[in-house]
Amino acid sequence: DLPLNISREMLQHNPVLERIRQAVTRRVLSELEAKAKNAAEEYAKFWGNFGAVLKEGLYEDHDNRDRLLELARFRSTHGDGLVSLADYLGRMKEGQSAIYTINGDTLESLQRSPQLEGFRARGVEVLLLTDPVDDFWLGTIHDYKDKPFKSVTRGGADLAAIKAETKADEKPEETPPDSQIGTLIALLKQNLGDAVKDVRVSDRLTESAVCLVADESGMDMHLERLLKQHRQLEKTTARILEINAQHGLIKRLAALAVEKGAADRLADAAHLLLDQARIVEGEALPDPAAFARRLADAMQKGLAA
Repeated sequence: DLPLNISREMLQHNPVLERIRQAVTRRVLSELEAKAKNAAEEYAKFWGNFGAVLKEGLYEDHDNRDRLLELARFRSTHGDGLVSLADYLGRMKEGQSAIYTINGDTLESLQRSPQLEGFRARGVEVLLLTDPVDDFWLGTIHDYKDKPFKSVTRGGADLAAIKAETKADEKPEETPPDSQIGTLIALLKQNLGDAVKDVRVSDRLTESAVCLVADESGMDMHLERLLKQHRQLEKTTARILEINAQHGLIKRLAALAVEKGAADRLADAAHLLLDQARIVEGEALPDPAAFARRLADAMQKGLAA
């Protein structure tokens, strides 16, 4: 039934070939669904080799998107094995309303990310996404079974409704008075200026002093770096600097913030905190020489104290 005179353009729009394509796609998906259900280990090997290709279908194939979501497998903060989205929903915590994700270059770098600290403290599972296509299909698929996908590096962490897993003998960390924290945040904003979009107290940090996050309506930080590396984006947007009010360093800075002359005394500390957050994110410092000078000065003062 195909025409004898063939060109690529004619073949691409031929209704017979389109029906063949649809039939082959349905058959392949059916075979993969059977393999995923009846031979999980074999399917895991298949996903390791071809998972990134199937994820391209999440971005391009709208008709089969729901079936592909069921076939998708991910690494997560809960163990070393692959998990499905159905597995994830079955392990969601009380009060959790979203499927949390984090994008990066390697599993190792993602597992060390400070943005995961608050989620680990509450036992909340986070999907670890390392394929470049992950940055794009997440932009087109906003939810799975009415649960939205939410990056842990963007906007508020929304962890207040999820109870932290604490030990019986573990006492909650004390935080500085609101007046001290408020003054510190004002001084950090004053010293950092346009280098940050905002400064706020974090509910996602438990161990690190600071981290950077993107605005709720902004572009994911990893996608922004990816586009900049490929010269499809000239300038990165300013990020939000979050501070951990329970960290010893932030407590000390908050106490200093209400003393006389604090604006000048905390100028270098503000830039060091921002550069520290950039380094953890794997970003290049805009002024390495200034960072080295500030760090040397801080070490000298610390050793002299």
